[in-house]
Order: sequence, then C-alpha cells, then structure tokens
Amino acid sequence: MDLPKRKNIRLEHFDYSSPGAYFLTVCTKERKNYFWDPAYTVGATIGRPQDIALSPYGEIVEEAICKISKIYPVIAVDHYVIMPDHIHILLIVRADEHGRPMVAPTTDRLMRQMKGYITKKIGRSIWQKRFIDHVIRNRQDYEEHAKYIYENPLKWHFNKLYTDK
Repeated sequence: MDLPKRKNIRLEHFDYSSPGAYFLTVCTKERKNYFWDPAYTVGATIGRPQDIALSPYGEIVEEAICKISKIYPVIAVDHYVIMPDHIHILLIVRADEHGRPMVAPTTDRLMRQMKGYITKKIGRSIWQKRFIDHVIRNRQDYEEHAKYIYENPLKWHFNKLYTDK
C-alpha cells in the first residue's frame, strides 16, 4: 500500500542558516509524555513554564536546548518551552556588527544534532522523524510565537482537564 507523500512546507530556495528568527517544533514518537513529571499531567495547577517539574528526559532536553548558544554563539535561544510531548524553540540567528551573515548551521542540521544528542543521552530514540520550522517574517509574527510559547503550558493544562472528563 502506497502512503501519501507529505507536502514540503519549507520555503523553496531559502537559506535556513541565514540571519533571522525561527520557530521550531519537535514532537515525540506517538506524542508520548516523556518530558513532564507525571504529577503535572493529572490535574495539577500550572502557572508559567518555569514552574513545571520536568521528568529526567525533560531535564536532558532542557540541557540540550541550553547548550545550543554555547556550541553556536551566533545562535540565541530567545524563548523555549518543553511540553509533555513536544518542544517549541524560538531561535535568533545573528549577523555580525555590519549586518553580514555569520557561519551558522541550518535549522535542519541543528535539530538533527540536538535530537541525536538527546537520543544518545537517553539511550533510545523518542522523536518523530521530522520537525516543523517557521521563518519569522516580522515583529508581529515574532511576538505571536513568543506569546504562544509562554501560554502553551497553561492551554495544554486546560485542554487536558476538559478532554479527560
């Protein structure tokens, strides 16, 4: 049986290592909760993302995200959130003081490296094969994605409360 071919949602002929902002989403296989402490997935009150207790796997993911800027100084992790079954990262690829691009990996290479590092630390793969990236177009687009990252844990909690009943 032939499976349908996935539509390529990436911008054609775009350099995904060029200076700018990028919103990335990476999901776990079968959307399993690997990242939050189970106590927070059953009716706990969730405030801000910083208040969420991460599982050991979630702590490995956070460590990997925090290493991105150390490994690639040209990349700043501006915002991120670790959800139970996926992560969102808002990255900034900087230019030098004259506006020229600096050497940076593509978003695809960066995600492959990060997922590989986490897989090695955990001892098995927990990821879906692909990830979603969005090139931030302007300030409003940036602010909408930053707000989404900030509000995502609370929305997840309320959605979970209503779907479990």
